[in-house]
Amino acid sequence: MNDTPGWTSPGSAPSDDQNGSGIPRPTAPSDANGSAPQWSKDQPPAGQWSPPSGQNPPPAPDQGQGRGWGAPPPNPQWGRPPAAKPGVIPLRPLGMGEILDGAVKTLRAYWRTVLAITVTVAVISQIADILAQRYLVPEAPAPSPDATPAEALEQSLEAAQSSLIGLGPALLVTLMASLFSAALLTVVISRAVLGRPVSLGSAWQEARPRLLQLVGLTLLLAALSAGVVLVGLLPGLLIGGSAGVALTLLGGLGSLVAAVWLMIRFSLASPALMLERRGVIQSLKRSAKLVQGAWWRIFGITLLTQLLIFVFAMIIAIPFTILGIAVDGDGFSGLLEGSSTTFGWSFLIITGIGGVITSAITYPISAGVTVLLYVDQRIRREALDLELARAAGLPGYGPAPGDQTVGG
Repeated sequence: MNDTPGWTSPGSAPSDDQNGSGIPRPTAPSDANGSAPQWSKDQPPAGQWSPPSGQNPPPAPDQGQGRGWGAPPPNPQWGRPPAAKPGVIPLRPLGMGEILDGAVKTLRAYWRTVLAITVTVAVISQIADILAQRYLVPEAPAPSPDATPAEALEQSLEAAQSSLIGLGPALLVTLMASLFSAALLTVVISRAVLGRPVSLGSAWQEARPRLLQLVGLTLLLAALSAGVVLVGLLPGLLIGGSAGVALTLLGGLGSLVAAVWLMIRFSLASPALMLERRGVIQSLKRSAKLVQGAWWRIFGITLLTQLLIFVFAMIIAIPFTILGIAVDGDGFSGLLEGSSTTFGWSFLIITGIGGVITSAITYPISAGVTVLLYVDQRIRREALDLELARAAGLPGYGPAPGDQTVGG
């Protein structure tokens, strides 16, 4: 929409019979003989005027800093009105700090609903993780001090295999917990953008029909990443020898880069599935379209968010881990002796409490950044801010539709 009057649209210039202000140049009046008298020499300087008291004049056209003719100046008294903000973010393209701030504001403003979701999910996931570590994880074989180098290498491989098997249940539980909380938090954050409250029951009712599709989307992305990594590692593993090791390292690095590229490209598929009610494949295509041209920006914001979450998790986890080791006498003594250690219930419970605290804070931040990135990309590409303003019932944007989320 052109918000500038007359010819002063962006990119245009004044005509030859104008003096740069949009006003025709004055012509000298004729006398009775038809000759044009000379203007007085005591004329005020051209183009100068006095602004209203207490205000600053708009910049001259040649001082518009690349805006073009008729573009609004930076002074808020002369420029466009500030963006509407019915909820946790202003309805305009967002910066990285505003996205992170919006996620934190959602946690603060809707803490009852958010913590009810995250604490419940975190407690269930931590209980399942503790039981898996206690009863499903195989005990790592104790290293033999008299082992030959070949036997020591074999023992190290067996210990690594045991650790990977132990990580399997924990990763599966974490994946399901993240998926479940992300589904509910997506609904909460979409309402927070509009400044509307949402209860745990209404969030569950909104998210429940999409859970199976969200599970399918998550498993498909995990299988896609694993397939890409396997394709990169397989040639080197088949060749073997020193050449195979070099090819495995090179293929692993390339496959990791490809997997990261795919994950960022499809990072907005989850909110598209939840809020636009699309299918799995349609959500992947939708995410690829929204991310196109903004991959590096989304990658940077996502990477920074994950680094902040990791630092926060370490700050919480380290004290609880030290406390758990100190309380668990057998584990602490075994750790000092340098032998294989199996921690008891006290260690698992104490570290589980730290995990609940960490998850209760990090789940909404991670989900909030993802959803707000989706909203930001739609504002930049599709003018979603106008639809959100109408949905929030703001004056001047037309009649507000019924109660709806961002994707409605």
